[in-house]
Formats: sequence, C-alpha cells, structure tokens
Amino acid sequence: MRLVKVATCNLNQWAMDFNTNLNNTKESITKAKEGGATIRLGPELEITGYGCEDHFLELDTFTHSWECLKEILVGEWTDGILCSIGMPILKGSERYNCQVLCMNRKIIMIRPKMRLVNIDNFMESRWFKAWQLNEKMVDFQLPNDVSEAISQNSAPFGYGFIQFLDTVVAAEVCRELFSTFPPHDDLAHNGVEIFLNASGSSFQLGKAINFRLRTLIGATQSVGGVYIYGNQRGCDGGRLYYDGCSCIVVNGEVVALGSQFSLKDVEVMVAQVDLDKVAAKRASSSAFLEQGNGKTMIPSIVAPYKLCQPFNLKVPLSTPIKISPYSPEEEISLGPACWLWDYLRRSEACGFLLPLSGAQDSSCVAAIVGSMCQLVVKEIEDGNEQVKADAIRIGCYSNGQFPKDSKEFANRVFYTVFMGSQNSCESSRKQAKILAQEIGSWHLDVSIDTIVSTLLSVVQKLVGKRPQNKGDGGSCVENRGLKDVQARIRMVLAHTLASTLPWVHNKSGVYLVLSSSNADEQLIGQLTKYGCSSADLNPIGTLNKQDIQAFLQWAATNLGYSSLATFCTKKGDENAAETINEEESIYGKWRRNLRCGPVSMFQNLCHKWASSLTPSEVAERVKNFFKNYSVNRHKMTVLTPFCHVERYSADDNRCDLRQFLYNTRWPYQFRKIDQLVQELQGSNAGEKEEGVQETSPPPMPQI
Repeated sequence: MRLVKVATCNLNQWAMDFNTNLNNTKESITKAKEGGATIRLGPELEITGYGCEDHFLELDTFTHSWECLKEILVGEWTDGILCSIGMPILKGSERYNCQVLCMNRKIIMIRPKMRLVNIDNFMESRWFKAWQLNEKMVDFQLPNDVSEAISQNSAPFGYGFIQFLDTVVAAEVCRELFSTFPPHDDLAHNGVEIFLNASGSSFQLGKAINFRLRTLIGATQSVGGVYIYGNQRGCDGGRLYYDGCSCIVVNGEVVALGSQFSLKDVEVMVAQVDLDKVAAKRASSSAFLEQGNGKTMIPSIVAPYKLCQPFNLKVPLSTPIKISPYSPEEEISLGPACWLWDYLRRSEACGFLLPLSGAQDSSCVAAIVGSMCQLVVKEIEDGNEQVKADAIRIGCYSNGQFPKDSKEFANRVFYTVFMGSQNSCESSRKQAKILAQEIGSWHLDVSIDTIVSTLLSVVQKLVGKRPQNKGDGGSCVENRGLKDVQARIRMVLAHTLASTLPWVHNKSGVYLVLSSSNADEQLIGQLTKYGCSSADLNPIGTLNKQDIQAFLQWAATNLGYSSLATFCTKKGDENAAETINEEESIYGKWRRNLRCGPVSMFQNLCHKWASSLTPSEVAERVKNFFKNYSVNRHKMTVLTPFCHVERYSADDNRCDLRQFLYNTRWPYQFRKIDQLVQELQGSNAGEKEEGVQETSPPPMPQI
C-alpha cells in the first residue's frame, strides 16, 4: 500500500490584511503537520485574500505577497510537507493568479491560472492574465531578496505536474475544474494521482453541494485520483461570503469535508488515502485505458522527495462520509449571519441597528441577526477563543464575563427601532415589539409625526402649499411625496441613533445600520431613494419575496421566533399576494439569469402563461415591468451593499452592470411586442373558429 496523508483547509482571509492572512496560513500548515500530512492545500490567493480587486493593480500587493512567502520559506513551515500557497505574481509586466508549490524551503513550481472567471461578481481578467503556454514551462527569476533568502535563483513557471519519488501531483486552479475541457482529464492520463485545487468560491443557495461537490465527485469517478479542494470561508471585506466546504475526494467518494458555515478562522481537514486504489481503478477501466492512447503530453518536473508513509495499522484509512446538505432556509439563516459577524468584528463597530417595521422584510433581517447571535454563543460553547475575544470586545463585557445566552448577547449588540407615524398599523407595532423580545434586541418605539410635521411646515413656508395624503384629498404626487418624506426621515433618524446610542451607553464606536430591501423591490423601484433602503449593510438584498416567506416559516420553528409564524397564517388576500410575489420574481430572474429583454421575455411568458393569460395581457404585464424597472433604475446606483446569496441580483455596482438612464417607453421593443400580439391573436382567433375554448385569465395584479 502507498499511504499518504493529505490536508486541506477553510481559511477566513481578509483582503489586504497580510498579517491576518499570513498567520492563518501558518496556523493551517502547523495543524496539517501535526495531523501527519505531507501535502497541505490552501485557498486561492490566500496570501492577499481573494477580494482585493483593484489592489491587484498595485505593485505593493505583489511585493508584500513575496515578503510573506519568504517568511514562510525561511522558517520550518515547509519542512517535510508540500505546501500549495495562493498568491498573485508579476511576471514581466503581466499579472498572474498563481499557486506556488513549496517543500523543504524551496519553490518546486509556480502554477499560473489558465481559465479566469468573468461572470457575475467576478472580473478576474481586469486584474490577471490567463496562462496560455500549455505546451511548455518557462524559467521564472525569483525576486532578489527571496532568492538570497532561500538560495534559489529561479523556479519553473507554467502548466505541468510534479513527479515525486512515489507519486505524481498537479494543480488545477478553481474555475479550471468546472470548464468544458478540465485539465484533470489530461493530467490523469499523464499519471497524476493527486490533484490540488485552490479555490475562491463564493456562497450561493444550493451551490456548495448541488454543483461544486457534485462536480468534484464526478471528476474522480471518471478518471480516478485523489482530489484535494481548498476554499476560503467568510467575508473578506466585500459583498461575497465564501462558504468553505473544502474537501478530499478519492475515486468519487468524499472522505473529508470541512464545514460550510462556521465562525472559525482556520479549519484543517486531514485524510489518509491509499494511492494504490487509484492505480487499481485506472487499470481496471477500459475507457480510461483507451482514452490514454491519445493523451496530450504535459511538461513535468522531478522532485527528489517521498510523500508516502510507511504502512501503519494504527492509522486507519479515511472512509467515505455521508453528505447532509442544508436546506435553502438553513443557508439563508447561516450564510448572511456569518457574513454579518465577520463584517461586525472587523469594522470595529459595536453592533447593528435595524429599523424594524414589523413587516416581512425587516423581520427577516432581524431573524438573521438573531441567528448570528446564536452562532456566536454556540462557537463560544465549542471553545472558539477568537469568537469569544471578539464577542467580549463588541459586547463590552468585563470581569471575566462573556456571552452565554444569545438573547442577552443580542441585547448588547442589536438595536431595533419601530418608527411609527399616524398611518402606522397597531398590529405592526405589536409584531415588531414581540419579535424584538424573542430575539433579545434593545427595542425602541418612536413616533416620527412631529418631525414630519415640522419639515412640512418648512416646505409650506417656502412654497405656500402643504402636501396632503390622498385620503385627505391630496393628489397622487402629494401622497408619494409624503411617503418619501417619512422614509427619508426614518433613514436620518436611524443613522443618528446608530451613532449616538453607543455614546449614551458608554460604548466606543458606532452601530451599523441594516437595510431590509429585497430584490423584487429593488427591481421595480418599490423603495425610496435615500430612504430606509440606504444603510450600511443589507443581508437580504438578493433574496426575493418567496425566499423570504419560506425562511420566515422555517425560522418561526427552528430559530425559536414563533411570532414569525403570523406571516404564514394570514388570510384574506394571501393567495393573490403569493401570485404577485411569484410573478415579480419571474420577471427579475428571467431578466437577470436568462438574459431576457422585453421581446424575448414576452415570447417566453406567452408559453408559460398560455393557459391563463392572452398574449395582450402578457404584453401588458411585461411592458409594465420594464417601464417600472427603467423608470427606477437610477435607484440601483445607490443600493446598500448586500450579501450575495442568489444570482438573482440587481446590484449595479458588481453583479448587474447596466445603464441607469433608459428610454422608459422602450419604443422599438414595445412595438415589436405589439406586432407579435397581433400575429398571435390572429392565429388564436382562427383556432376559436375551429372550436377551441378560451381560458379565462386571472385578475391582473398591480406591480
């Protein structure tokens, strides 16, 4: 038996914080060596953090990366262990995203990424060049200070594999695994048995298990091998949450899997595997042997080291483990909660403040903060000293005290404020108060009528008129203006309280204001620009109404916030409301995920709704959506940064790059739709003459 112990890790890195990142890398190597591993894999760009973005255009970023790598190489970190370390490298004038494979204080090989990610939140081609010389490796001259420190002038640079004395190892960087023609196929036919994939893969509902892990299993089911996958976990300073799930897969079976949601900064997974099982699988596969006849020749490097260990009955082989994926509702509870905690502890703020209206969206945000508090207490109970230290500092504990109850902790770090007016519903006020009690937040109840009246008096003095509510005889313009005034006053009051309440309670720092606007509202402009949607963070900005409703139902039972069940039991217009919510989500998803313009959306929805709506009714709804979307597009430019949970996103700054000034009449597109309606109605009229029954459409909801 050829036994080898391998290690991978989840690291909570922070973009541009070289101290934090270097310490996490060192700690993970130490833990891997303590576990007996001879191979250790870290996440993509672990030295800098993945989300540095335009800092990758600065020479300092590359200089500091080499300084950190030199510190690792001159110490004992790489003695007896192959370490794959992610960092950016400048070669001439070209920037590359690289894995540096080191062992015994030497750089064995530098592997640049060949296939960059340029979709949604990722713009790697803006910062890096893809390596294209696949047929050869070149010599890379190491920086002088590194060269002198490790007595090595240069290192092989490019695509290839490493031939050790007892096995063959190669790297496949992040996106390459998921590409149409992944490198691991050719590498396997060149004898590679161990694959190292350093990744910076972000959280998205269902992505970790349903897509990422399934791809990893499929890769080694077909060609065999030991596949080691490493990922970042946590918020590294931006809108993304990286959800870990670093794993080790052998011949299509998962033998080690890191957590997806955790507050640990460093988590290392070690597995002992038998490489002879890889050889046996390949030797017994006729398909593998046949494909190997036309294999592509790949450059290689010889490393005079052994990675395998002597046979030892006291160290058992790692066996396949059962995978239990989270439900979407659990992921909504945990992913944004972890993101919020990282942001809170690293921003040096002392808590969160949420305008809590008692409606679904703000209640959803409150429940997520409550989930964060529960996670913190659980991590402390499990012995996480870093979380304990952060919680003591943020919660202002003293005399050896620390959080032991999530409600008590929430009372120290979470303010909720009901900002009512004469138009507020008493049931909403009551709902907000009950939920705040269940979570444990420090709850305030304030009326904004006096502030609104004072502002309107100033307006009346300036223009000679005082706007009225529609119910009091005012126009639609007056009514909308009054709603906007109230929303903006709530925003100003929320930010004022967030900065002054810590002072009132003798705390240092400020509270971060949370927004609760959802994706559907953002798309059709159901929010006030610079109103309560203008905050510091938004944990639900990519969620639609259906996601939120499902989460509230789950949270009522699983988080212990039973008052949320009222949102799932309300009668009256419930069915109509659900229809509207589903319809809004369809427009948003088809516009964003399926890249539908007005005409293609109309054509697709004519098929989808053929049994309930006529083409003219579909046309009216599609036009209504695109008009509302384009009229309100300018609001997207100032959206609060939100945690990216779904591809369904209206984020103008990262994920959905479009203009913000439209011809809201869409004259060309709408004319095409009208032409198609005439054609379709003409054909439908002919069908009716032949006896085809027309289905009565449901009432049209107002968007």
